[in-house]
Amino acid sequence: MRSRGRFRSSTGLSAVRSCLLLLIIHLSAPVEARRVRGGRAQTRRVQQQQPEQQRMEGPESFPLDFSAVESNMDNFMVQVKNLAQSLYPCSAQKLQQDMKLHLLKNVSVTCNDGSPAGYYIKESKGSRRWLLFLEGGWYCFSKQTCNSRYETMRNLMSSTKWPQSRRGTGILSAEPEENPHWWNANMVFIPYCSSDVWSGASPKTGHSDYAFMGSLIIKEVVTELLTKGLDKAKVLLLAGSSAGGTGVLLNVDHVAEQMHSAGHRGVQVRGLADSGWFLDNKQYKFTDCLDTISCAPTEAIKRGIRYWAGLVPETCGQAHVGEEWNCFFGYKVYPTLKSPVFVVQWVFDEAQLTVDNIHLTGQPVHEAQWRYIENLGRELRSTLRDIPAIFAPACLSHELITRTYWMDIQVKGTSLPRALHCWDRSLHLNGSHSNHGLKKNRTPPLRGCPLHLIDSCPWPHCNPTCPTIRDQLTGQEMSVVQFLKHMGFDVQKMAQQQGMDPKRLLGMLSNGS
Repeated sequence: MRSRGRFRSSTGLSAVRSCLLLLIIHLSAPVEARRVRGGRAQTRRVQQQQPEQQRMEGPESFPLDFSAVESNMDNFMVQVKNLAQSLYPCSAQKLQQDMKLHLLKNVSVTCNDGSPAGYYIKESKGSRRWLLFLEGGWYCFSKQTCNSRYETMRNLMSSTKWPQSRRGTGILSAEPEENPHWWNANMVFIPYCSSDVWSGASPKTGHSDYAFMGSLIIKEVVTELLTKGLDKAKVLLLAGSSAGGTGVLLNVDHVAEQMHSAGHRGVQVRGLADSGWFLDNKQYKFTDCLDTISCAPTEAIKRGIRYWAGLVPETCGQAHVGEEWNCFFGYKVYPTLKSPVFVVQWVFDEAQLTVDNIHLTGQPVHEAQWRYIENLGRELRSTLRDIPAIFAPACLSHELITRTYWMDIQVKGTSLPRALHCWDRSLHLNGSHSNHGLKKNRTPPLRGCPLHLIDSCPWPHCNPTCPTIRDQLTGQEMSVVQFLKHMGFDVQKMAQQQGMDPKRLLGMLSNGS
């Protein structure tokens, strides 16, 4: 019996040591892994600790040196994951990677069809960082368009068939190899079932066919999360893609005010808006506003904000009295925001091109369409010029932060996870919790830590790290040269404009230069 007791003590001591090792790893500075994807090797440097950083609270402040394992980071991260998953003594159950569904207790806050709204959550005990993600998925703006949406995309209007769990990817992933800086945060995925760009505050009644309660859903989710540890948070990052990205711009100040009103002024509320920075530009070809795809963004939002009883940030609404629809467009609402927001936006966004009636359906585009696409890129860049925290690759795509390849895309040699980490550090060093505080640039940019990242090359997919292109008819992969020719790119003409030999330009494109 004594020998068994000694054995248990030894085992317990070993478990404690393992737990302590895991704790040290958890508190260490985030490390980006060396990864190989699509035949392209990308080495991610270990973050260098600054003297100021050692005085900061939170995961980034623990001064450990991982340079010894940098050359074999893949193997190191696998060992970390295996260790974490094997430490039964540290927890009553094995580490859970899936997010579990919770329907809202307040059943008066609903999806379009009156079914209860809800959220998926993966809690991370001990972490004071929370990531709340708003799902995207277009919108509807009339009885006709909402009826059509209910027939074809019911999961975006009802919770009745939502799965009980879901696995996060990209910035929602619990895998440190895929998500080096946020993998251990408390993850919350809020499904989009209000069809109102997360703006509505209108319940379903006997006189209305649908509820539009997107803004109220966010408020109610935050209220419930305060009982699950959000009240002790250090950082709350409200993120979203597409309509969810626009939803971030519309709601981040509301969430900050909600936290402050509840007495949690120490929580730093920030926004991450992905692929939600739309332009209210003139369509390539005007069409009547009959459906959500062909209707011009301006007209769709004008109709929608009335139909949804949509809410906008107070300061923006005051700047556009009677024309609050302006606040759904990033370059108009952003200057009015108080909370810091990081913007992620493809320069050639597929959703923007779709609502502008540029349809890349396998047929080469005409010269006028090509000029429109190039001009769209210039227009978008001009609206992003004064945004201090921006990541804008010159690619033809839509949504990024939840893609499994989100670490592979680079602008000027910097990946998005790296840029987000730099943004986090800059907010700490600036001592700023506000959008305006960040704009003041009270401290110079951290060396090797850029935040303002916009591709300057003029045509779609001129960035060699862009996602793989596939022919929309055949599904076959296309090279950059094949894609540009398919898009109507004139090598001779472009070479002449650039003052170079056409063969040299073709070689540069083939090599991804």
